[in-house]
Amino acid sequence: MFETFSIETLQVYWWIIISILGSLFVFLLFIQGGQTLTYAIGKTEPGRKMLVNALGRKWGFTFTSLVTFGCVFFAAFPLFCSTSFGGASWVWMAIVFSFIIQAVAFEFRVNPINLPGARVHEWFLIVNGLVGTVLLGTVIGTFFTGSEFIVNKPALSNLADPAGSRWMNPAHGLEALLKWQNASLGLALFFLARLLGTLYFMKTVDDEEILTRSKKQLFYNAIPFLLCFLVFLYGLLIRPGFAVRPYDGSIYGEMNKYYHNLVQMPIVLMILASGVVFVLLGVALPLTDTSKNAGSGIWYAGTGAFLTIFALFCVAGLNNTAYYPSVSNIQSSLTIRNSSSSLLTLTVMSYVSLLVPIAIACIWYTSRATKNKKIDAQEKD
Repeated sequence: MFETFSIETLQVYWWIIISILGSLFVFLLFIQGGQTLTYAIGKTEPGRKMLVNALGRKWGFTFTSLVTFGCVFFAAFPLFCSTSFGGASWVWMAIVFSFIIQAVAFEFRVNPINLPGARVHEWFLIVNGLVGTVLLGTVIGTFFTGSEFIVNKPALSNLADPAGSRWMNPAHGLEALLKWQNASLGLALFFLARLLGTLYFMKTVDDEEILTRSKKQLFYNAIPFLLCFLVFLYGLLIRPGFAVRPYDGSIYGEMNKYYHNLVQMPIVLMILASGVVFVLLGVALPLTDTSKNAGSGIWYAGTGAFLTIFALFCVAGLNNTAYYPSVSNIQSSLTIRNSSSSLLTLTVMSYVSLLVPIAIACIWYTSRATKNKKIDAQEKD
């Protein structure tokens, strides 16, 4: 079946797969967002215990999805991984380290040989929630604002000089934090994760005080999320982008490129608008619901987060757009055309991708089967 497709079609197909995986990963960041709220919502030790136990049921999904996303990206578009992971090494090491200490915290927080104490591990979770979300949002922002690297494409096939790409900034990725548009998306992702985490607590924790504080946190985080996201979206629509000439693959600057992408891909525009509406609906429903059954918001807001990030990935990589621009050398910018694997590799991978729905179904079943009963003060660690 897939062998009849052209390499251009398979490149688009795999960019869509990566967009789906990236969007699913962002939805799962409700775990990181919830970790940053353990002291804001759980004012007492029993309260924090309930919150951490609720997150402890799901924390492995985020780690697994991050690894899966990175592996698929590497297989489909290896030049991006060698350029970004190798060049922006400091920012990626900070992200990975934050997820490592998350794993340590959940594994050893209540361990009998826990020398630092539970409080230290709770702060590990907060660090992961803050650093992981802000830096991931910042990295996604560079898909639009660009990074400082040069790709020496002839050297990619030269075994004597395997360094085909070079990072031109000594901060190795951390410099992206200094661009306001990257920072606005990083903060938007941070507050979005907190919104999703709050909604998750409202669904899974059976405690009146935590429910009351959670409703307050929805309001406290919804406003900065909207402000940060609107700032990012405004900057996205007015900024120049990096377009690709289809006939020769050369790259040139185009004013309002991302605005043009949304206009020329109306389906993506509808997905983006629907995503924002679903997020707002997910926040509004629990605030207006006076009953204890305020847990439906996580599904609306989670769907909205998924759709919004999926649309941003499509805007970044489709419609003849360079998804990883180089501000040091425009022709070094990466596109789904010049950074992908070979036709054979993409074809074989496409057959393997038919198993993705089965894997998602297994994850869903595992998630549903993992202690779905609401947590209360009697829950053990």
